[in-house]
Amino acid sequence: MDFLLANWMLILVALISGSMLLAPMVTGGGGAGISPAAAVQLINREKAVVIDVCETAEYQAGHVGGAKSIPLAELEAKLPAVVKNKATPLVLVCASGMRSGRAVAAAKKLGYDNAQSLAGGLKSWREANLPIEKA
Repeated sequence: MDFLLANWMLILVALISGSMLLAPMVTGGGGAGISPAAAVQLINREKAVVIDVCETAEYQAGHVGGAKSIPLAELEAKLPAVVKNKATPLVLVCASGMRSGRAVAAAKKLGYDNAQSLAGGLKSWREANLPIEKA
């Protein structure tokens, strides 16, 4: 008991850091996204639509083959016109995976429940040696 009283601050720090490490597992992974291999399977098997949320210049420099360009700022306005069926699986891509995570939240807000982010973005797609198109 004396140990607990003497080291209460260390125990508190250990409990807080442990809970912060476990939080993403409990909440569903924190939106990390799907791997490039899983994205390819989703595209091939379920006819997922790839949406690139990068700015136009980034999209033209290189993007996933067949991806449709909708910059993140325009996603809520343009997504319903590009993908009419809300049951269609979506793979949202950006350069690093950060913007596509926000894009997933916006797509789900619009009713696209099958929206997923490509973990690591276009960078992980390149590292997996998957094809890139340039506009």
